[in-house]
Amino acid sequence: MILRMECGSSRSGRLAEGCVRCIEGAKMVLFVTGRCGHGCYYCPVSFDRKGKDAVFANERRVRSWDEIFEEADSMDARGTGITGGDPLECMDRTLRAVRTLKERYGPEHHIHLYTATIDPEKVRLLEEAGLDEIRFHPPTEMWDRMDGTTLAEIVSSSGMDVGIEVPALPDMREELDALLSYAERIGVRFANLNELEFSESNWDMMEAHGYGLAEGLSAAVEGSRDLAMDMMRRHRRLSIHFCSSPFKDGVQLRRRLMRKALRCARPFDAVTEDGTVVMGAVYGPEDDVRDALLSAGMREDMMAYNQDLNRMEADPSALEGVASEVGYKCYIVEEYPTADRLEVERRPL
Repeated sequence: MILRMECGSSRSGRLAEGCVRCIEGAKMVLFVTGRCGHGCYYCPVSFDRKGKDAVFANERRVRSWDEIFEEADSMDARGTGITGGDPLECMDRTLRAVRTLKERYGPEHHIHLYTATIDPEKVRLLEEAGLDEIRFHPPTEMWDRMDGTTLAEIVSSSGMDVGIEVPALPDMREELDALLSYAERIGVRFANLNELEFSESNWDMMEAHGYGLAEGLSAAVEGSRDLAMDMMRRHRRLSIHFCSSPFKDGVQLRRRLMRKALRCARPFDAVTEDGTVVMGAVYGPEDDVRDALLSAGMREDMMAYNQDLNRMEADPSALEGVASEVGYKCYIVEEYPTADRLEVERRPL
């Protein structure tokens, strides 16, 4: 039975626990390295991460465990998805990540990992470190000859949830069908089929593979959704989750942002239903702007100076009422509650 979910996603059978935490917005994404030796043409990893040996916690570039903990705490993370690149390219770092997160947040902090490397010994080490779930992303050239891999050995010997996660590539119907048949046969717990998307780093695949944009506002590739739904109907014994392009932003990201915004918002910030934060912003020297706002009747507890952005941030409604008396440039600003504080809108007062 195929169950419809939000934003065009669907599932048959149970969802992987990592997906459950992600849908709740409770999963931190720990990008442990941009290194990967597989070179998938459809890889959507951005240019600032692809191939680079850098670590990110959600959108934040991190260089210490304290920074990773700050990001996890800021969203009250109930789980972590370890990704890359390929995390198994940096085994020592990845093993330490699993152990450290379990030590910090306890065994109930669910950790899943994505990899294209099918290696029983590395999987054994990850399981011993505390990994709960592993998702294999076999290179496309292996999809119809998986018997030549050791995945069946991993599935039969591991106590973790073992799954497959790949994009639904419209020009690889037969190969995807073979991959899912193999997954059914060896007892893989679940398969996630992602709607193929264009990104800044894989745009050249449009011409190379004859892909076109699907109708609507997303960056989804035409035919990817139809293929995924057909595979769900064909492989009814396998738990399959089709994750649509709009689902990632409309559900997963939005709920993570909301979770973080509600936890981190100051008393004078306004949180929107999309999980963004609205505040007033006054640009100028800290002491002068504070004096001007106080003179205009704004209370001290309705403002805070942001040294990084050289601006006073304040209650948006209160600032609208006094902006004409302040003598400095005043704005209403809407931002994401992320480390990069991506600005959505700026309205001058």
